Amino acid sequence: MQITGMLYGARLLKLVDFPIAEVLGPDASESQISDLIKRHGQVFVKPLFKGGVGKKGKSGLIGRASDLRTALAEKERLYFAEHKHGNATAKANGVTFEGGVPAEHEVYFSITDDTRFRAPTITITHRGGVDIEELGKDEIVTVPFDALTGLKAFVIANALADIGAPREIVSPLVQHLPKLWELMHHYGMTTLELNPIRMRPDGKGRLTPVACDFKCGFDRDDPRVARLGLPEHLFAADVGAFEQEVNELRTHQGQSDVFVINERGTILAPTFGGGANSLVTEVLGEAASISSDFGGNPPYEKMKEVARICYRHFLEQSNVLFIIGGKSNNTDIHETLRAMGDALREHFSANGPTPLYVVVGRGGPNLIRGFGVLADTCDSLGIPYRFFGFDSAISEVVNYAKKVDEWMKAGGRDVIAKRLGLTAVAEGEAA
Repeated sequence: MQITGMLYGARLLKLVDFPIAEVLGPDASESQISDLIKRHGQVFVKPLFKGGVGKKGKSGLIGRASDLRTALAEKERLYFAEHKHGNATAKANGVTFEGGVPAEHEVYFSITDDTRFRAPTITITHRGGVDIEELGKDEIVTVPFDALTGLKAFVIANALADIGAPREIVSPLVQHLPKLWELMHHYGMTTLELNPIRMRPDGKGRLTPVACDFKCGFDRDDPRVARLGLPEHLFAADVGAFEQEVNELRTHQGQSDVFVINERGTILAPTFGGGANSLVTEVLGEAASISSDFGGNPPYEKMKEVARICYRHFLEQSNVLFIIGGKSNNTDIHETLRAMGDALREHFSANGPTPLYVVVGRGGPNLIRGFGVLADTCDSLGIPYRFFGFDSAISEVVNYAKKVDEWMKAGGRDVIAKRLGLTAVAEGEAA
């Protein structure tokens, strides 16, 4: 999840006219908070975390106040709260104030892609407000639907009937929940979750579903995300400086998906293609610094900048620069290898040489030209290399890179260091 909470969730839900709880941000004045309490009877004070951070309520990280003094005390307690969830620790930066919504019924609802059905899928229960893992199978239902026809009212009605939901909540949900598919589909979301939706009664007892919490995730390579005009910092949750720099290079052309596996890894493996990424990540394990996918025919300028960032963060510690991918249909291999070679040459010029072995496994348009350009670069820098074409099994190429890394650790790094005139440095490292 990349957005959690109602501060931005309310803004997104307004795009499809879905009813929302009234919310104030961390800059709300005392008079605004006091007025919100008067109109709703109470407010919930929630810390603002980047990304999806779960189980805040169980950890005591949601405050409730029915007067201004208590609300301000809860703000002070939660503004910079820390939350540990599993192995992760998140730190808040701000709070929201959300008006209370009286209700007898609470609903959980989500839409996501489900690999079991290979289709968008809804999950719904009339026992929301809790962790859905705690519910019995007869209390929650998951139903796929056709993305071409969209989320129809009868899908919602049938799902609620299957779990025996109270009759009074069915009609309001059938009217409003299909709007959420419009939001997800038109703005590049991959997942959307509301928990809870509180069924607020009006003066005549009619119920209205009101979103009281919001989570969603985006496909950052989908250009429709840009329609929302969301600030970039929302997508910087749980990433370091390296991932953040690469993420800022996202464009409509070329992917730039990265994740740091081991900050002290000895194989820097810029990878092209999701299938290659899965294999490389699994086989290299902790030896790899990063997991990445830079496919999608990135232009020269973007690929050079991506390579420059990779080199600056990881090249000095790396034994192997491992450029790997499957046989491409549309990525210009000459352009990508030329960009990576030029960035390598500039890195050596600016920072001095470093002991390195280059291994490449690729296939695709202009492969031989690309190999020739990169070979010239390696020759001019005095570093060894080995290139594999499309007729080489990718698994064997990955194993070869691992063997080179082992050789480098067993003394090969010192051999290359001497060739580069870095004997003193190599001896210092050995000592």
